[in-house]
Amino acid sequence: MVFKIENYIRDVKDFPKEGIVFKDITPLLADADALQKTTEELLKLVPSDIDKVIGIEARGFFFGSLLATHLNAGFVPVRKPGKLPYKTFEESYALEYGTDKLCMHIDAIKKGESVLIHDDVLATGGTAQAVAKLVEKAGGEVVMLNFLIELSFLNGKDKLEGYQTSSLLTY
Repeated sequence: MVFKIENYIRDVKDFPKEGIVFKDITPLLADADALQKTTEELLKLVPSDIDKVIGIEARGFFFGSLLATHLNAGFVPVRKPGKLPYKTFEESYALEYGTDKLCMHIDAIKKGESVLIHDDVLATGGTAQAVAKLVEKAGGEVVMLNFLIELSFLNGKDKLEGYQTSSLLTY
């Protein structure tokens, strides 16, 4: 039987608000074999010479930390305001159902480090764009933005022009 990641993605209508179809990855995370195979597929998309992997709160933490482990790279969580205990860089962003801010410790990325940014879904691109700006503020080099899923109808790649992107699934 051929492994298909999409068989482990559940659509949840009207979450987090009416009109949104949420791509739920928890069935994928709950299956050990699917989790391992998905990690292997993500690793095929990314370069091996990465110093740091960023996971975007919160669903980017799952595969971001797995990728970091396999790449022998450090892991950097990017979180919402008030969730990180040390001094942070902060960047505002827009997403398909509102606006928010993201933060990263000021010492998480060193000047010149190669950075892979990972999140579960590329939607409008605002979140990923904000994280790329955080990396650049810290002096790092964004090597790639990597996603489990791209929602192409939202044109998120338009905000990421000039950056290399990859994803396993496109809807």
